[in-house]
Amino acid sequence: MARIKSRYRDHSGSEILIIKAIKIYKELNDNYNLFILYNQLGLIKEDIKEYNLSLNYYEKALEYFNKTSKKEKKKKNLAINNNIGNVYLKKKQYKKAIEFYNKSLKNNPSISNYARIIDNRAYCKLLMNNTKNIKNEFIEALHIRDSLRNKSAVLMSKIRISYYYSHIKDTIKAIQYAKEANLLAKQLNNGRDYLTSLKQLSNLDIKNSKKFLDRYIEYNDSLITIERKTQNKFTRIEFETDEHIEEKERLGQQLIWIIGGSISIILISTLLYFLRVQKVRNEKLQLEADQQKANEEVYVLTLQQQAKLEEERVKERNRISAELHDGILGKLFGTRVNLGFLGMQMNTDTQEKQQAYLDELQLIEKEIREVSHKLSDNFNDANINFTSIITQLLEDKGTIGGFDTDFKNDKSITWKEISEVTKANVYRIIQEALQNIIKHAKAKNVTLAFSIENEKLEIQIADDGVGFDTKKSRKGIGIKNINSRIAKLQGNVSFISALNKGTTLQIKIPIT
Repeated sequence: MARIKSRYRDHSGSEILIIKAIKIYKELNDNYNLFILYNQLGLIKEDIKEYNLSLNYYEKALEYFNKTSKKEKKKKNLAINNNIGNVYLKKKQYKKAIEFYNKSLKNNPSISNYARIIDNRAYCKLLMNNTKNIKNEFIEALHIRDSLRNKSAVLMSKIRISYYYSHIKDTIKAIQYAKEANLLAKQLNNGRDYLTSLKQLSNLDIKNSKKFLDRYIEYNDSLITIERKTQNKFTRIEFETDEHIEEKERLGQQLIWIIGGSISIILISTLLYFLRVQKVRNEKLQLEADQQKANEEVYVLTLQQQAKLEEERVKERNRISAELHDGILGKLFGTRVNLGFLGMQMNTDTQEKQQAYLDELQLIEKEIREVSHKLSDNFNDANINFTSIITQLLEDKGTIGGFDTDFKNDKSITWKEISEVTKANVYRIIQEALQNIIKHAKAKNVTLAFSIENEKLEIQIADDGVGFDTKKSRKGIGIKNINSRIAKLQGNVSFISALNKGTTLQIKIPIT
């Protein structure tokens, strides 16, 4: 179960299961399985970039491996030194990484592990700008993996070889191997390496860079969605399994109550029934509380993921802007200057045509400069924050509801200092309010305003829709959810509305 969850990047769920398994195997003194479990913990921490913890778990795994019998050691080739080398590689401690790769090669690895190790070592040398003999190691690893028909490993080799050719400026071969890797990753449905190959192609194939970059962003979004759905599915399976167990226990207890009630007086039977009803009610309340807490955690993770994705998009736009401004403009300017010098040697008619071409080049430079500035204007790391996520939410809901949106944000609000739980609840409150507008308001314009006063975050959501009579209208589930979340944040809310005069929602939340 832990390995399956790790495969779908549910790292916390995987870690919890591994720790449970470790407790059991420690009681059984099973050193071999403890080695496997600590190795798996090391892989998880490596995947989430907690490299020091990863190294600690690998060291722990080695301790248990050294305690195993010779028979148990033969069950699995010891590749943990290769794993440690990978961690040092990611920490950019390349000499240390090569030390562990060499140590792993001395342990007589299997042919598949041998190919993996020499491929990793060659890639590490490439990152050190040491290209001596690494091409032969990359090709050798590829041939071994191809002979073993290990397509996933072949895919990794082709990506690494593409990096090599890119490093030595052989762009044609680099693109060739990157395209082969991209096609193979698509066939294997390998999301991680498919994204890697797309990123490599966007860097190498300048002509089609935008196409590959757009595909990268689109596929990354879909991959995040699939992973999230899978993680939610794991949670639902665990929840339903617990429900079945509880239901079985409850039915067993109920049977005892029925047998006891058949030989007891009516008063005792009535009392037992009351206790059972009360227990179910308490369980329901507890489940609702747990569900609300889980929802908050999901939305916090969603906000963090969206912010991270927006940051990567901005970085890429700034990179493209710099490339247009510093690279292409410079080349155009040089070409124009050279044409200007050539004009001195031409006759009058030819000079007029040449001048027309120079003017055209200057116009092209101007257009590229404008595009470059538009790409880079107002896009820097400082703008990657909670408000960009709210802006996207407004745009999405405005498109669905067919209304125009206006977002007013007080620049003095420091969103980084506001807790993730508060931001997650604010996001859900706004989402719920916009959903109500879509369903009932028939509005053409919606305004959202953030401000801060007396250490309180003030939120105002106004629409020009049909409105409602606040005295007669019943409060639906949406309004109840809004009130519940605001109460949890110790804030207050007021609804201002009248028929055919729109609705205004005013919220105040303490932020200290």
